[in-house]
Amino acid sequence: MRWSKDEGRRGYHHGNLREALIRGALELIADKGPAGFTVAEAARSAGVSPGAPYRHFRDRDDLMADVARRGFETFEAELAKAWDEGRPEPLAAFERVGHAYLAFARREPALYAAMFESGVAPDAYEELRQAGERAFAILRNAAEAIAALLPKEGRPPAAMMALHFWSLTHGIASLFARGDAARRKLPMTPEELLEAGVLVYLQGLGLGNAKTRGA
Repeated sequence: MRWSKDEGRRGYHHGNLREALIRGALELIADKGPAGFTVAEAARSAGVSPGAPYRHFRDRDDLMADVARRGFETFEAELAKAWDEGRPEPLAAFERVGHAYLAFARREPALYAAMFESGVAPDAYEELRQAGERAFAILRNAAEAIAALLPKEGRPPAAMMALHFWSLTHGIASLFARGDAARRKLPMTPEELLEAGVLVYLQGLGLGNAKTRGA
């Protein structure tokens, strides 16, 4: 799903109420943040009556969960494309995944905010939980491939490595790479900061010069 603010302002013109409400919600997230609006405001943004959203969504959290789910589905597809089954070798492929993560936060700040900052509990919405898990599975697959480069004795659990990579990448994306007013200034590119952080982490695992190490 690609979305821009200009697209959101087109409103409800094509008879697809659900999509119009999603776009209305994204416009409001871009303007006010993921917690700064009501279902009635989403309806106004979409150009429909205040009662129209309840044909598809029970409440605001239900609407936000659907927005977040769609964001995770797009996110998963982009991370999977970047990972490309670890080709040509896992370390280079993982670097691409990190760049794809930052690019998503930069290009889709409203979706990114809905996914991670809406306050909606993923476990309360099965489709949202599954979409989030599929996206995280890309990072876990990358961690498993990198862990396989290490000696079996003393090798850290791949799931823990995936969580470390996720925390590092997500922190940099949230602070320095997003495409909205929440982005902080940085004396280097977010990509450079991520590459340096991952390199330090991999060297700490004993991979040595990870930039030149292959599978």
